[in-house]
Amino acid sequence: MSQQRVVLITGASSGLGNATASLLAKRGFKVFGTSRNPETAKTTDFEMLQLDVRSDQSVDACVQALMERTGHLDVLINNAAYGLMGASEETTILEAKPLFEANFFGVVRMVNAVLPIMRAQRSGQIINISSLAGVMGWPFDSVYCGTKYAMEGYTESLRHELKLFNIRVSLVEPGFFKSNFARAMKVSSESIDEYAQMREQAIQIFKESMRRASDPRPVSELILRIIEDKSPRLRYRVGKESVWLPRIRMLLPEGVFESAIQRHILKGIVESKAGIRDILVAVISETGKRLFWP
Repeated sequence: MSQQRVVLITGASSGLGNATASLLAKRGFKVFGTSRNPETAKTTDFEMLQLDVRSDQSVDACVQALMERTGHLDVLINNAAYGLMGASEETTILEAKPLFEANFFGVVRMVNAVLPIMRAQRSGQIINISSLAGVMGWPFDSVYCGTKYAMEGYTESLRHELKLFNIRVSLVEPGFFKSNFARAMKVSSESIDEYAQMREQAIQIFKESMRRASDPRPVSELILRIIEDKSPRLRYRVGKESVWLPRIRMLLPEGVFESAIQRHILKGIVESKAGIRDILVAVISETGKRLFWP
Protein backbone atom coordinates (compact mmCIF):
# COMPACT_ATOMS: atom_id res chain seq x y z
CA MET A 1 0.00 0.00 0.00
CA SER A 2 1.35 3.43 -0.97
CA GLN A 3 2.21 5.86 1.82
CA GLN A 4 -0.46 8.50 2.52
CA ARG A 5 0.75 11.89 1.33
CA VAL A 6 1.13 14.51 4.07
CA VAL A 7 0.19 18.17 3.58
CA LEU A 8 0.94 21.07 5.94
CA ILE A 9 -1.01 24.28 5.29
CA THR A 10 -0.58 27.48 7.28
CA GLY A 11 -3.49 29.77 8.08
CA ALA A 12 -6.10 27.01 7.90
CA SER A 13 -8.57 28.06 10.57
CA SER A 14 -10.90 29.78 8.08
CA GLY A 15 -11.35 30.99 4.52
CA LEU A 16 -9.14 29.76 1.70
CA GLY A 17 -6.80 27.80 3.95
CA ASN A 18 -9.64 25.98 5.66
CA ALA A 19 -11.41 25.20 2.37
CA THR A 20 -8.21 23.86 0.84
CA ALA A 21 -7.32 21.73 3.85
CA SER A 22 -10.81 20.26 3.93
CA LEU A 23 -10.82 19.44 0.21
CA LEU A 24 -7.40 17.78 0.35
CA ALA A 25 -8.41 15.73 3.41
CA LYS A 26 -11.51 14.50 1.59
CA ARG A 27 -9.34 13.51 -1.38
CA GLY A 28 -7.24 11.20 0.79
CA PHE A 29 -4.33 13.37 1.90
CA LYS A 30 -3.20 13.44 5.52
CA VAL A 31 -3.68 17.14 6.21
CA PHE A 32 -2.39 19.29 9.05
CA GLY A 33 -3.63 22.86 9.25
CA THR A 34 -2.13 25.58 11.43
CA SER A 35 -3.33 28.61 13.33
CA ARG A 36 -2.14 30.78 16.19
CA ASN A 37 -5.34 29.66 17.95
CA PRO A 38 -6.08 26.17 16.58
CA GLU A 39 -8.89 25.56 19.06
CA THR A 40 -11.02 28.18 17.25
CA ALA A 41 -10.92 26.33 13.92
CA LYS A 42 -14.16 24.65 12.88
CA THR A 43 -13.08 21.38 11.32
CA THR A 44 -13.52 17.65 11.62
CA ASP A 45 -11.65 16.80 8.42
CA PHE A 46 -8.06 17.45 9.48
CA GLU A 47 -5.84 18.03 12.50
CA MET A 48 -4.84 21.54 13.57
CA LEU A 49 -1.41 22.48 14.95
CA GLN A 50 -0.46 25.63 16.83
CA LEU A 51 1.77 27.96 14.80
CA ASP A 52 2.82 31.59 14.69
CA VAL A 53 4.83 32.02 11.48
CA ARG A 54 6.49 35.13 12.94
CA SER A 55 8.35 33.02 15.53
CA ASP A 56 11.34 30.76 14.80
CA GLN A 57 10.57 28.71 17.92
CA SER A 58 6.91 28.26 16.96
CA VAL A 59 7.80 27.19 13.43
CA ASP A 60 10.38 24.65 14.67
CA ALA A 61 7.92 23.25 17.24
CA CYS A 62 5.18 22.90 14.64
CA VAL A 63 7.35 21.04 12.13
CA GLN A 64 8.74 18.81 14.88
CA ALA A 65 5.21 17.96 16.05
CA LEU A 66 4.21 17.06 12.51
CA MET A 67 7.26 14.84 11.99
CA GLU A 68 6.57 13.01 15.26
CA ARG A 69 3.11 12.16 13.91
CA THR A 70 4.01 11.29 10.32
CA GLY A 71 7.76 10.92 9.78
CA HIS A 72 7.58 12.67 6.43
CA LEU A 73 6.13 15.73 4.64
CA ASP A 74 5.10 15.88 0.99
CA VAL A 75 3.49 19.31 0.52
CA LEU A 76 3.86 22.67 2.28
CA ILE A 77 1.25 25.32 1.45
CA ASN A 78 2.14 28.79 2.75
CA ASN A 79 -1.18 30.57 3.11
CA ALA A 80 -1.00 32.56 6.39
CA ALA A 81 -1.09 36.34 5.84
CA TYR A 82 -2.90 39.51 6.82
CA GLY A 83 -3.47 42.93 5.26
CA LEU A 84 -2.63 46.54 6.09
CA MET A 85 -4.26 49.45 4.25
CA GLY A 86 -3.33 53.11 4.32
CA ALA A 87 -1.20 55.57 2.40
CA SER A 88 2.49 54.76 2.37
CA GLU A 89 3.21 58.01 4.20
CA GLU A 90 0.68 57.08 6.88
CA THR A 91 2.23 53.66 7.51
CA THR A 92 4.96 53.54 10.14
CA ILE A 93 7.95 51.21 10.04
CA LEU A 94 6.66 49.67 13.28
CA GLU A 95 3.48 48.68 11.42
CA ALA A 96 5.26 47.54 8.26
CA LYS A 97 7.75 45.22 9.96
CA PRO A 98 5.16 42.82 11.53
CA LEU A 99 3.44 42.55 8.14
CA PHE A 100 6.69 41.47 6.49
CA GLU A 101 7.37 39.11 9.42
CA ALA A 102 4.06 37.34 8.80
CA ASN A 103 3.56 37.56 5.03
CA PHE A 104 7.13 37.22 3.78
CA PHE A 105 9.56 36.09 6.48
CA GLY A 106 6.90 33.68 7.75
CA VAL A 107 7.10 31.93 4.38
CA VAL A 108 10.90 31.92 4.50
CA ARG A 109 10.83 30.41 8.02
CA MET A 110 8.46 27.65 6.99
CA VAL A 111 10.44 26.81 3.87
CA ASN A 112 13.75 26.72 5.74
CA ALA A 113 12.21 24.49 8.41
CA VAL A 114 10.91 21.86 5.97
CA LEU A 115 13.69 21.85 3.36
CA PRO A 116 16.03 19.53 5.31
CA ILE A 117 13.17 17.00 5.40
CA MET A 118 12.36 17.34 1.71
CA ARG A 119 16.00 17.28 0.62
CA ALA A 120 16.57 14.07 2.60
CA GLN A 121 13.48 12.57 0.93
CA ARG A 122 14.60 13.89 -2.48
CA SER A 123 10.99 14.88 -3.02
CA GLY A 124 8.45 17.45 -1.95
CA GLN A 125 6.34 20.38 -3.05
CA ILE A 126 5.99 23.98 -1.88
CA ILE A 127 3.01 26.12 -2.89
CA ASN A 128 3.11 29.77 -1.87
CA ILE A 129 -0.18 31.68 -1.89
CA SER A 130 0.50 35.10 -3.38
CA SER A 131 -2.16 37.51 -4.64
CA LEU A 132 -3.18 39.86 -7.40
CA ALA A 133 -1.34 42.33 -5.14
CA GLY A 134 1.86 40.42 -5.95
CA VAL A 135 1.71 41.38 -9.63
CA MET A 136 0.06 44.83 -9.47
CA GLY A 137 0.58 47.69 -7.07
CA TRP A 138 -2.64 49.08 -5.60
CA PRO A 139 -3.08 52.51 -4.04
CA PHE A 140 -3.28 52.51 -0.25
CA ASP A 141 -2.03 48.92 -0.13
CA SER A 142 1.67 49.52 -0.70
CA VAL A 143 3.19 47.56 2.19
CA TYR A 144 0.95 44.53 1.65
CA CYS A 145 1.81 44.63 -2.07
CA GLY A 146 5.47 44.84 -1.06
CA THR A 147 5.20 41.62 0.94
CA LYS A 148 3.59 39.79 -1.98
CA TYR A 149 6.03 41.16 -4.57
CA ALA A 150 8.84 39.95 -2.31
CA MET A 151 7.24 36.51 -2.17
CA GLU A 152 7.03 36.39 -5.96
CA GLY A 153 10.75 36.99 -6.48
CA TYR A 154 11.72 34.72 -3.60
CA THR A 155 9.57 31.86 -4.90
CA GLU A 156 10.89 32.10 -8.46
CA SER A 157 14.48 31.96 -7.19
CA LEU A 158 13.61 29.10 -4.85
CA ARG A 159 12.13 27.10 -7.71
CA HIS A 160 15.46 27.20 -9.56
CA GLU A 161 17.42 26.14 -6.47
CA LEU A 162 15.26 23.16 -5.56
CA LYS A 163 14.79 21.45 -8.93
CA LEU A 164 17.99 19.49 -8.31
CA PHE A 165 16.33 17.88 -5.28
CA ASN A 166 13.05 17.00 -7.04
CA ILE A 167 11.21 19.62 -4.96
CA ARG A 168 8.53 21.42 -6.97
CA VAL A 169 7.73 25.08 -6.24
CA SER A 170 4.71 27.08 -7.42
CA LEU A 171 2.83 30.32 -6.80
CA VAL A 172 -0.94 30.79 -6.69
CA GLU A 173 -2.20 34.34 -7.35
CA PRO A 174 -5.88 34.53 -6.36
CA GLY A 175 -8.25 37.40 -6.92
CA PHE A 176 -11.03 38.06 -4.43
CA PHE A 177 -12.54 35.05 -2.65
CA LYS A 178 -14.52 34.83 0.58
CA SER A 179 -12.40 34.74 3.73
CA ASN A 180 -11.84 36.50 7.05
CA PHE A 181 -9.16 38.64 5.41
CA ALA A 182 -11.22 41.85 5.52
CA ARG A 183 -12.03 41.40 9.22
CA ALA A 184 -8.38 40.72 10.05
CA MET A 185 -7.13 43.63 7.92
CA LYS A 186 -5.50 46.52 9.76
CA VAL A 187 -5.48 50.21 8.84
CA SER A 188 -2.44 52.44 9.28
CA SER A 189 -2.47 54.24 12.61
CA GLU A 190 -1.35 57.60 11.22
CA SER A 191 -3.94 59.74 9.45
CA ILE A 192 -3.08 62.56 7.04
CA ASP A 193 -6.04 64.70 5.97
CA GLU A 194 -4.90 65.09 2.37
CA TYR A 195 -5.24 61.32 1.83
CA ALA A 196 -8.51 60.85 3.73
CA GLN A 197 -11.03 60.86 0.87
CA MET A 198 -8.94 58.70 -1.46
CA ARG A 199 -8.02 56.31 1.37
CA GLU A 200 -11.63 55.77 2.38
CA GLN A 201 -12.61 55.24 -1.26
CA ALA A 202 -9.93 52.55 -1.66
CA ILE A 203 -10.88 50.84 1.62
CA GLN A 204 -14.58 50.80 0.70
CA ILE A 205 -13.80 49.30 -2.71
CA PHE A 206 -11.75 46.59 -1.01
CA LYS A 207 -14.45 45.82 1.56
CA GLU A 208 -17.15 45.69 -1.08
CA SER A 209 -15.01 43.36 -3.17
CA MET A 210 -14.62 41.01 -0.21
CA ARG A 211 -18.35 41.20 0.57
CA ARG A 212 -19.22 40.16 -2.97
CA ALA A 213 -16.35 37.68 -3.31
CA SER A 214 -16.86 34.16 -4.62
CA ASP A 215 -16.60 30.93 -2.67
CA PRO A 216 -12.92 29.89 -2.38
CA ARG A 217 -13.52 26.41 -3.81
CA PRO A 218 -12.01 27.27 -7.25
CA VAL A 219 -8.74 28.15 -5.50
CA SER A 220 -8.83 24.91 -3.48
CA GLU A 221 -9.50 22.89 -6.61
CA LEU A 222 -6.63 24.63 -8.40
CA ILE A 223 -4.26 23.79 -5.54
CA LEU A 224 -5.37 20.15 -5.73
CA ARG A 225 -4.61 20.12 -9.48
CA ILE A 226 -1.18 21.64 -8.87
CA ILE A 227 -0.38 18.93 -6.31
CA GLU A 228 -1.52 16.18 -8.67
CA ASP A 229 0.36 17.64 -11.66
CA LYS A 230 3.67 15.89 -12.32
CA SER A 231 5.18 19.06 -13.82
CA PRO A 232 3.47 22.07 -12.22
CA ARG A 233 4.14 25.56 -13.54
CA LEU A 234 5.61 28.41 -11.53
CA ARG A 235 2.55 30.72 -11.60
CA TYR A 236 -1.19 30.12 -11.50
CA ARG A 237 -3.82 32.86 -11.50
CA VAL A 238 -7.40 32.26 -10.38
CA GLY A 239 -10.35 34.67 -10.28
CA LYS A 240 -11.42 37.13 -12.99
CA GLU A 241 -9.56 40.07 -11.45
CA SER A 242 -6.31 38.16 -11.14
CA VAL A 243 -6.54 36.74 -14.66
CA TRP A 244 -7.64 39.80 -16.61
CA LEU A 245 -6.16 42.89 -14.96
CA PRO A 246 -2.51 41.79 -15.44
CA ARG A 247 -3.27 40.86 -19.05
CA ILE A 248 -4.84 44.23 -19.74
CA ARG A 249 -1.89 45.92 -18.09
CA MET A 250 0.59 44.11 -20.34
CA LEU A 251 -1.34 44.93 -23.52
CA LEU A 252 -1.87 48.63 -22.86
CA PRO A 253 0.57 51.54 -22.82
CA GLU A 254 1.61 52.15 -19.21
CA GLY A 255 0.18 55.66 -19.10
CA VAL A 256 -3.23 54.58 -20.41
CA PHE A 257 -3.62 51.81 -17.84
CA GLU A 258 -2.31 53.95 -14.98
CA SER A 259 -4.69 56.77 -15.86
CA ALA A 260 -7.66 54.40 -15.90
CA ILE A 261 -6.81 52.93 -12.48
CA GLN A 262 -6.41 56.40 -10.97
CA ARG A 263 -9.63 57.68 -12.49
CA HIS A 264 -11.68 54.78 -11.16
CA ILE A 265 -10.07 54.33 -7.74
CA LEU A 266 -8.29 57.47 -6.62
CA LYS A 267 -10.68 60.04 -8.05
CA GLY A 268 -13.78 58.21 -6.88
CA ILE A 269 -15.61 58.19 -10.22
CA VAL A 270 -17.13 54.79 -9.43
CA GLU A 271 -20.12 54.59 -7.12
CA SER A 272 -19.48 53.89 -3.43
CA LYS A 273 -20.80 50.31 -3.73
CA ALA A 274 -18.24 49.38 -6.38
CA GLY A 275 -15.91 46.42 -6.05
CA ILE A 276 -12.77 45.41 -7.90
CA ARG A 277 -14.79 43.61 -10.58
CA ASP A 278 -16.63 46.87 -11.27
CA ILE A 279 -13.22 48.54 -11.55
CA LEU A 280 -12.14 45.82 -13.99
CA VAL A 281 -15.16 46.47 -16.24
CA ALA A 282 -14.65 50.23 -15.98
CA VAL A 283 -10.94 49.98 -16.85
CA ILE A 284 -11.68 47.76 -19.88
CA SER A 285 -14.29 50.24 -21.08
CA GLU A 286 -12.12 53.28 -20.40
CA THR A 287 -8.97 51.92 -22.02
CA GLY A 288 -10.86 50.44 -24.98
CA LYS A 289 -12.42 53.78 -25.79
CA ARG A 290 -9.10 55.62 -25.46
CA LEU A 291 -7.26 53.11 -27.64
CA PHE A 292 -9.80 52.63 -30.43
CA TRP A 293 -12.06 55.68 -30.24
CA PRO A 294 -9.79 58.56 -29.22
